[in-house]
Amino acid sequence: MEEANVIGIDLAKNSFQVHGAKADGSVACRKKLSRAKLLGFLAARPRCVVAMEACASAHYWGREIAALGHEVRLVPPIYVKPFVKRHKLC
Repeated sequence: MEEANVIGIDLAKNSFQVHGAKADGSVACRKKLSRAKLLGFLAARPRCVVAMEACASAHYWGREIAALGHEVRLVPPIYVKPFVKRHKLC
């Protein structure tokens, strides 16, 4: 994976979508990770900003990711809504 300045995480029940963006806004990576592999993936990355939608589990994941040295930003759901391209059915 190329070095990402910002990593966005879409939290779900069992699998998470991870999107890394470089400083110029281009895509550095897109991955689907299981719950067990998320922290290992982030531990191997250099320090960066990790953004995710604020929800009940986001606070737990935010503490775990911050312990790895990343800067965590929780985004209110009202600001995430414009970025949703399609609705998930499962």
